[in-house]
Amino acid sequence: MRIAPFETEHFYAQYEFSTPHQLCNSDCESVSVAQLLTLSGQTPTDLGRLVLGYTESQGNPELRAAIARQYDTVTADEIVVLGSPVEGIYLAACAILEPGDEVVVLTPAYDALINLFEHITGKGNVKRWQFDANETAWTLDLDDLLELISPRTKLVVVNFPHNPTGYLPTAQMQQNLAQIIETNGLQLFCDEMYSGLVHSGTPAIPSAADASDTAIVLSGLSKTYGLPGLRCGWLVVRNEELRANIMNWKFYTSICPPAPTEFLSLAAMDVLGTLRDRNITRIEQNLELSTAFFERWPGLFEWRPPLAGSTALVGYKVPSVSAVAATLAEEAGVLIHPAVTLGSDDQHMRMGFGREAFGDALDRFERWLNGRRQ
Repeated sequence: MRIAPFETEHFYAQYEFSTPHQLCNSDCESVSVAQLLTLSGQTPTDLGRLVLGYTESQGNPELRAAIARQYDTVTADEIVVLGSPVEGIYLAACAILEPGDEVVVLTPAYDALINLFEHITGKGNVKRWQFDANETAWTLDLDDLLELISPRTKLVVVNFPHNPTGYLPTAQMQQNLAQIIETNGLQLFCDEMYSGLVHSGTPAIPSAADASDTAIVLSGLSKTYGLPGLRCGWLVVRNEELRANIMNWKFYTSICPPAPTEFLSLAAMDVLGTLRDRNITRIEQNLELSTAFFERWPGLFEWRPPLAGSTALVGYKVPSVSAVAATLAEEAGVLIHPAVTLGSDDQHMRMGFGREAFGDALDRFERWLNGRRQ
């Protein structure tokens, strides 16, 4: 059995660890194990005492309780700790869907949010709910969603804050979306991997898990908190029968979370605010650099500043961003991400603002651009 190529991960496998200056990382600046232990008041000795046995399949109860405290209405019993965040997408797809069901996915999107659902339901059964654009912002129309819903629709998949556009709906729009899901008897799957990365001036919204009892929420420590190496993710599943089905599927995948991941994730839970606030400050500094950069290149780029998250979808007026990305990596050691891998077109790129070295990479990109126009 085959599945569609994971184009985004193929791209990063080719370039991420060989191209030194990067403008497209979706995660935020990370920390070392030693730094995390120090921040949380733990020691290497504490970590060294950890016994590497099996862990509870649903997740360490103490960790699940700490995760539940990040929500207003969620209990520890409603948390499923994953072997990695992407596992949660697969588990939800397997537990909810049957071949022939239709799924509506907000796009552009991370490949797994399209391909894993299509893998279960069958080719052609995933419909794209697409963003619109005005001169300064990405927009979303719920009427477009309504037109995509059919009697075979089973699931609606969204991602807020959105990767790659940086879009965040208002609380009212979130409520309207939940009402549409409920009225049509559908299931909502909300990827909230960038939860908490809300920029200054953008009103925050609650988690979909707090806005709707029936929503399934995916979240984790990779993006907002800059800890992708932990591979810590979780699902919030309020429905007991569905949660049991997901757990049965989990026995066939990771069985249980890694013990070191749970130990370090518990340490991170004590300092989530510190990690998040650092990253928001860094993102906003890099957004200021980016706004100035795009003001210097108005004829070459279309800049719609993100409202939240660590990414933005930027128009690049070239025949092929993919071709430019390959040349730029080779000639200047600078990496940009062609958004075609995310289901956009080849005249857009995803940028990421969460890394410390972003400003240096942007300077190198601009020097390369200036050299090309001489």
